[in-house]
Amino acid sequence: MRLTPATELEYRCKKLQALMQTADLDAVLIVQNADLYYFTGTVQNGCLYVPAQGQPLYLVRRDQARARMESGLKEVLSFSAPRDIPAIISSYGYPEPKRIGLEFDVLPVVFLERYRKVWPNVVFSDATPLIRQVRMIKSHYEIHLMQDAADQVHKIYERAKEVIKVGMTDIELAAELEYTARKHGHLGLIRMRVFNGEMFFGHTFSGTDSAVPAYTDTPFGGLGASPCFGQGAGHKPIGPNEPIIMDFAGSIDGYLVDQTRIFSIGPLSARLTQGFEDMLKVQELMKEIAVPGISWGEIYDRCHGLAMELGYADSFMGAPSSQVSFIGHGLGIEIDEYPFIAKGFKDQVMEIGMAWAFEPKVVFPGEGAVGIENTFYLSNDGLKQLTRSDDALVIL
Repeated sequence: MRLTPATELEYRCKKLQALMQTADLDAVLIVQNADLYYFTGTVQNGCLYVPAQGQPLYLVRRDQARARMESGLKEVLSFSAPRDIPAIISSYGYPEPKRIGLEFDVLPVVFLERYRKVWPNVVFSDATPLIRQVRMIKSHYEIHLMQDAADQVHKIYERAKEVIKVGMTDIELAAELEYTARKHGHLGLIRMRVFNGEMFFGHTFSGTDSAVPAYTDTPFGGLGASPCFGQGAGHKPIGPNEPIIMDFAGSIDGYLVDQTRIFSIGPLSARLTQGFEDMLKVQELMKEIAVPGISWGEIYDRCHGLAMELGYADSFMGAPSSQVSFIGHGLGIEIDEYPFIAKGFKDQVMEIGMAWAFEPKVVFPGEGAVGIENTFYLSNDGLKQLTRSDDALVIL
C-alpha cells in the first residue's frame, strides 16, 4: 500500500486554487470519494474545504485517526456535522465565503440543502469542471501507478490464454480472471463518475452474448448473470470459433488502465476477422493524429469517419440503436475522466499529461463483437502506450 506523497497533494490543491481564483470562487467543498482520494490521499468520511488561498482543511467525521495516518495534508481535523464548519474555518483565519463550489454532478440534493442551511447567504456553483481539469493532467507519480496497473492487466491476459476452454461459462472465465487480478493487487472496485455507473472488473463474455446491448454507456454490454446487474458475464458456455472478450480494467492503488483483447478457440468468421483488423486500423489512425493541440472532437470525427469508410455504419461502437457517441475516455482514479474522444468536443484540445483509453469496436447482433482497447498518455516525447499485451487476435 502506497500513500500519496504530501508534495503531490500540495501541488494538486494549488492547481485547483489557481482555477478557483479565475472562477471567482472563495472556496470549494469536496465530498465525493474519488475527489477526496485525489486531493487528500484517503477516503475517510468527511469533506475537504479548499479556500481560494491558504491550506486546505480536511474535516473528518470518521475515522480521523486513520485519516491523519493516511493523508499527507497538514490540517486533518475532526468535526461532527456541517454546522461546525463555519466556526472551524473562522478559527483558521479564513473569511466567511460568499461563493462556494460543489461537485454538482455527483452531490446528493440532500447534501446541498444541508450546506445551504449552514451558509444561507452563500452562492453555490458547480466546481466539477475545475476539479476535472486538475485531474485530467497526470503527474509522473500517477503515470507510474498506471504503468503498474498495465502490468497487472497483462498478467490477467496471460492467464486468460491458459484457462480458456470450450464448455466453461463466461462467468467461470470471469471468476478466474478476477481471482488472478486480486492476487496481483486489484482492489476489486472500478470507480465511475457517471450516475449509476456501476462497474467491477470489466466485461468478460463470448459469442452472441458479447453483442447483447446493456444499459451501460459502453459499446459492449453483455447479458449478465441477473437483471439486477444486467451487464457483463453470464452463464453462456464458451464454444469454438466465436469471439471471447476480455475487456478488463487494471487497478493499482486506485489508478486504472483499460484493455480489451479478443480470444477464440479456432478461427473466427471472415466478417469478425475483418472487423477486428479494421479496428486496428482505426487505432493506428488515432496514434498518428493524437498530438498536443488537436481537439478531442477532431480525433473522434476522423476515426469515426474511417470506420464509416470501412463499412461499419450500423455496427461501430455498438449494435444498431445502441451505439455510443465516443471512441475513447480519460482514465485515472475514475474510468470516465477527461479527455473524452467523443462527438462534439471541438473546443477541448489534447494536452501533455493526458491519459485515455481508446476502444474502437464493432458489434454484430446474433454473431458477436470484436475490437481493441489500449490505454495511452501524451508525454513530452509524444504518444506513449501504457497497456502492453499483444494487440493480435489470440487463436487458441
